[in-house]
Amino acid sequence: MKWKSFAIFLASLGLALAASVAARAHHSFGVEYDENKPVTLTGTVTKIEWTNPHSFVYIDVKDASGKVTNWRFEGFPPTVLYRSGWKRDVTMKVGDEITIFGWQSRVGGPWGHSRSITFKDGKRLYFGPSPGLGGGSDSSPNLPAPSTQQAH
Repeated sequence: MKWKSFAIFLASLGLALAASVAARAHHSFGVEYDENKPVTLTGTVTKIEWTNPHSFVYIDVKDASGKVTNWRFEGFPPTVLYRSGWKRDVTMKVGDEITIFGWQSRVGGPWGHSRSITFKDGKRLYFGPSPGLGGGSDSSPNLPAPSTQQAH
């Protein structure tokens, strides 16, 4: 009987530790990104990661002097993207030119949290939630009209 109780205790402990690691790995918007650092960038898609718990899109952005910087933007998980109209390897592909709106990392650098992606034909889709909302609501007050301004 002691072994059964001990095995149940170990299994419970293992599950609790596993759950705490997953909870820490999934961060809130405010921990990593700054709502006061909005960015709108136009660039060429270099990589797309359809991963859980977040998808990522990487774009090469050329500044006024011609220097190219590769930016990484975090977004919804693949299931949410699919439900909101995205199709893997169809909607957006490596080589596509896009304009992305989002918020830069708190520590600066070329990474951010995306909100929307606008394609050359003018079609705009949500790639990530607004700060604090956690969803893909069209009523977000934080979704400006896309532009081609560069981040500073």
